[in-house]
Formats: sequence, structure tokens, C-alpha cells
Amino acid sequence: MFGIPIEYNEPLFRPPSEAYSLIFQVTLGCSWNKCAFCEMYSSKKFKVRKFEEVKSEIKSVSNEYKDIRKVFLADGNAMVLSSVKLMEILSELNFNFPKLNRVSAYALPKDISSKTKEELIELKNAGLKLLYIGIESGDDEVLKMINKGETYNSTLDGLLKAREAGIKVSVMILNGLGGKKYSEQHAINSARLVNEVQPEFLSTLVLSYPYGEDHFIKKFNGDFIKMTKMDLIKEMKTLIENTELENTVFRSDHASNYLVLKGNLSRDKKEMLDKINLVLDNPDYADLRMEWQRGL
Repeated sequence: MFGIPIEYNEPLFRPPSEAYSLIFQVTLGCSWNKCAFCEMYSSKKFKVRKFEEVKSEIKSVSNEYKDIRKVFLADGNAMVLSSVKLMEILSELNFNFPKLNRVSAYALPKDISSKTKEELIELKNAGLKLLYIGIESGDDEVLKMINKGETYNSTLDGLLKAREAGIKVSVMILNGLGGKKYSEQHAINSARLVNEVQPEFLSTLVLSYPYGEDHFIKKFNGDFIKMTKMDLIKEMKTLIENTELENTVFRSDHASNYLVLKGNLSRDKKEMLDKINLVLDNPDYADLRMEWQRGL
């Protein structure tokens, strides 16, 4: 959206599905910022922005854009803010954008759990309808090795609490996060976790190395063995095979994904597995097929 009177503190990140949402940075950076795989906010020191600064930006934008319908609260985990502070922001957004129908944000499970169910319901009623949570893995051993600061149970508690309050959740799992040694347990326990949550949205990204593989391995507290493309696709097969989801929209179509998969789990589960098996059974043309799907 061009011409918006906001000077963002770069780098600025948002989920792909928020491409047409107005973004307000209510925090800068990530309050945890210790995950071995993540460099998104490594150049920033975490900071909570003053409400008056955010309020001024909201008013400035509303002077020209009254018809805003979707807002995304950045940076890494706006849910670290207290319910009181979030309600102030939501109230200001609703007052200035009368057509607003959804506010969303990144969240850490522990920041959801720190709020009461009543507070979460109040936030949902004020417009906070969707939270994006990078659960990364459902395996406690992998979570510890990447220094996620969460466990299977803490993640489950946070996500279920959000769902019970009526807030939709979009969860993300990192394909290849545990390397070849921990691949199977990573996939199986991740599937077990999402089965318990039954999220509205589920996506996967492939582990990347923005500062190089050696940099990641130094931060990974375990024996990391990098996976090949076929290893990653086999892991995806294990993950999907073990899902028991009733009505979850699934996306594995990010630029990092080697094989594009998308649909509804459980409705399209067999079709996705057939697609995976076709690639695994025909490795000779698998690379060409994957490059074509990714538009390379």
C-alpha cells in the first residue's frame, strides 16, 4: 500500500496471507529472539513502542484511509503486551477504522498462556481474530536443541487457550529442523501436536541458513545432520501421514518448499500423499518437477 504515512523500523516481516493488511509495529524485534534457526530480528533490540507513537500513526493513516479492513500487529510477538495495552491499541484501531473486521499478530504460546481466558475473549471481541504461531516442532528434544523456550505442553496449552477463546490460530512447522537424526520424531510429534490443537491453518517452511550452515550448527544443541531434498520430502510424508485433522487448511507453497502442497486436511490428505509418493518413486525427474512447481 503506497503513500502510507508510516516510517517502519526495518526489517519488517509479516505472514504471506497478510500481504494486503495494514501493518502497525506495536513492538520492535522479538522478546525471545534466542531460537537457533531464526535471524529475523537479530539486528534489533526488543522494545515496546509507546502507545502515543502508535496512536499517532493510526490517526495519520486514518485521515486518508478510512476503509481499512485488515490490520497486522508487528513485530515478532505483539502478544507479549499486556491485555490492557492490547485493548488500548484495538480500541484505537476500531475507532479510526470503522470498517475494520480483523486484527492479527504473531504470538508465542507462552504469551497466550500468560493471559486469562476472559482477557483473550475480550481481545477477540475487540477484533483480534487470528494469531500466527511458529510452533516449529512438537518434539521436546528438538525444541530444546533449537532453544525455542517452549515445550510440547506449553505450546499445546497456549494454542488451546486461544482456540477456546474463539481466536483462530495459524501454526507453522519447520521441515528439516531436527536434521536427519531427529527427522522421524520431529514429524510424528509435530503431527501429534496439531492433531490435539486442530488449528484452522497449518503451514510448513523448510529450514534455511541465512548466515550459513556452520552458523546454525554452532547454535544447535545436538548432532545436526543436514537433510537432502528427498529426506525433506520423506519427512513431509511422515508428517502428513500422521495427521488426523478434521478441517485444517494446509499450505506448503512458500518459496523455501521444494514440493508444493496445498489443500484441506483431511479432505485432500490422500491426494497430497499421492503427490509425495510420485516424487519419491521417480527421483530421476523429481528435481525438474520441483523446480517447475516453484517457478524456477
